[in-house]
Amino acid sequence: MRMRPTLSWTPAEDLPAATMDLGPIADALSTGGVLVLSGAGISTESGIPDYRGEGGSLSRHTPMTYQEFTASAPARRRYWARSHLGRRTFSRARPNAGHRAVAAFERHGLLSGVITQNVDGLHQAAGSGNVVELHGSLDRVVCLSCGDVSARRDLARRLEAANPDFDPVAAAINPDGDADLTDDQVGDFQVLPCEACGGILKPDVVFFGEAVPAARVGYCRELVRGASALLVLGSSLTVMSGLRFVRQAAQAGTPVLIVNRDPTRGDPHALTRVALPLGTALATVADRLGIPLGGHDAARVE
Repeated sequence: MRMRPTLSWTPAEDLPAATMDLGPIADALSTGGVLVLSGAGISTESGIPDYRGEGGSLSRHTPMTYQEFTASAPARRRYWARSHLGRRTFSRARPNAGHRAVAAFERHGLLSGVITQNVDGLHQAAGSGNVVELHGSLDRVVCLSCGDVSARRDLARRLEAANPDFDPVAAAINPDGDADLTDDQVGDFQVLPCEACGGILKPDVVFFGEAVPAARVGYCRELVRGASALLVLGSSLTVMSGLRFVRQAAQAGTPVLIVNRDPTRGDPHALTRVALPLGTALATVADRLGIPLGGHDAARVE
């Protein structure tokens, strides 16, 4: 049985607002068995914006909800036009030092797994193997009628052929791959059905207003139960999908360590919150542990 790291627990009310001391994180990782929970903040250095940080997309953009997507054909047209354009930016994004550090920690046997709230696939592109995509992946498409799952790149090719003149300039790209377009820019964008049954296609991601599959949540809870520490990277923990794992760890006495420049909803449960850029912080920790980041950067297959 793996022993928990010998880290002292400080009552939440005695914690400073933030710190730049990476010692507790290096100590936890050196013991091994750490579970990573990552959010949008780990991908900002790859050019993908976050939701709630400074200039976050929620200040100007309301994400598509599951209810709106399933109920409205015009909403689906807007979504697929904007997502089709936004995917071009996502497909060009490459892992940054934060992703590479997480992959390096895994290669050296220091992690028990990675739970990511992101849908960008950058952990896997950096070389991480044991990744649970809590909110799904933009690289897959699912049919709401027959359940067929297919590659997003195949749909992208079909959409390019069906909309050859579609090439608007987006005002911004959002963390869910959605580009900001006006209704005029969306125009008469042609949405395509499932090739297997003619049903409605949806990206294989959890929309706002949609529940994470129960089996996936259960598996993540098992990972939390077996972890020596929970290391939260770049998540504000505003939504319950990630916060529940922080609460679970804290209730079990498992140390929670957070790297996030802004305060998070999980701070009262945390041993520490390090307010440093993720790439810098994790690269520094890797260096302290004598772990080279390497240069693994898987090419996206289009």
